[in-house]
Amino acid sequence: MRRTAFRAAVLAIFTASIAGRLLAQEALPIRNCTWCHGSSAQGYTTAPRIAGQRPQYLERSLTTFKTHVRDNPYSKQYMWGAAANLSKETAQGFAQYFSQLPAEPASDGDGVVADQGKAIYVEGVPTANIVSCIVCHGPSAEGFEAIPRLGGLGYDYLKRRLGQWNEGYHAAAEPMPRIARSLSPSEIEALASYLSFLR
Repeated sequence: MRRTAFRAAVLAIFTASIAGRLLAQEALPIRNCTWCHGSSAQGYTTAPRIAGQRPQYLERSLTTFKTHVRDNPYSKQYMWGAAANLSKETAQGFAQYFSQLPAEPASDGDGVVADQGKAIYVEGVPTANIVSCIVCHGPSAEGFEAIPRLGGLGYDYLKRRLGQWNEGYHAAAEPMPRIARSLSPSEIEALASYLSFLR
C-alpha cells in the first residue's frame, strides 16, 4: 500500500513538473524568434535553423549575444537587441522549446563536393593539423551538450560562419577560429555542403 502511494506521489510530482514546463513554454514569446527563424524554426539564409539544436548550445548562444561575445555583423544587427533583456529563465525556456522541435536537413549544398566535405569531417585535414570534426560534433554532426549540432544546417549559414571566424569574429570560441583559418575556401565550401545534407 505504501509503495503504491509513493509511486503515485512521484508520478504526480513528475507530471506537475512537465505541465509546469509546458505552461512556461506556452508563455514564451516564441513568435519573436520565428519571425526570423521560420514558423517551424527551420531557418532562412540569414537566420540559421534552430529546431533540434542542442539546448545547452542555444542557451549559451543567447548569453553570448546578450554579452556581445558573438560579434559578427548579423549578431550585432539582429541578436544583440533580441537577447538584451532576456532573463536566464527565459533563455532556458527558449532553448528547451526549440531543441525539442524536429529538425529537417537544409539539403542545399553542392552535391558534387559533398564527398570531399565528408572526408574532411570524418578524417580532418592531417596536412593542416586539423583533427576530425567527429571528435567534438559526433558521427552524424549531432553535437554534444554545448557543442552545436551542425548536421542539416543551411549551406550559406555554415559557409558564412566558418568564413567569419577566418575574419576574426567571435574569437573566444576556440578551437574553431584556429580551425577555420586553416581551411581553404574550397574546403569550407565542401564541408558546408556535406553538413547541409545530414539528418
